[in-house]
Amino acid sequence: MVTSSIHAQRDCSFMEHALKEASIALEHGEFPVGCVLVDGETIVSRGHRQNSEGESGNELDHAEIVTLRSFLDRQPQTDCSAITAYSTMEPCLMCFSTLLLSGIRRFVWAYEDVMGGGTALPLDRVAPLYAAMKIELVPAVMRQQSLALFYQFFDRYSYWQNSLLERYTREQFEKMT
Repeated sequence: MVTSSIHAQRDCSFMEHALKEASIALEHGEFPVGCVLVDGETIVSRGHRQNSEGESGNELDHAEIVTLRSFLDRQPQTDCSAITAYSTMEPCLMCFSTLLLSGIRRFVWAYEDVMGGGTALPLDRVAPLYAAMKIELVPAVMRQQSLALFYQFFDRYSYWQNSLLERYTREQFEKMT
């Protein structure tokens, strides 16, 4: 696993788009995770968390899954190896492995998911399918902006209240201000 990036300015530019998606989610009472998929210099798909709570509440409509599904519905035969996934929160294990299996190998995120982040998965120790994958991980791109969205979310909504993530977010936000 590689954890460095020579694309800092480019990464910030695309993360701004993911943050806009996260803001849309927050405006709709959803967990503020936004995602964009980028091929070269082009955003090929965008999306945000859906169905966090309410009648259709579920743990399947994560921003990364929604965004990937939208992209693959339009371009099902695309080789995803050149695509970078930008997310306002570190992908969970479900999203990370789904993106990996779809061919994505570069992941950029803003805010670490201390409760369910999947990027620390030791690929070389799991099933052979994952062991040979060469990936690039770029954490903490525009972290403060994403952290602020999560802080706002926890002040307004009940989803994941009293969780490790809420406590960590409040602690991190206090350190920032």
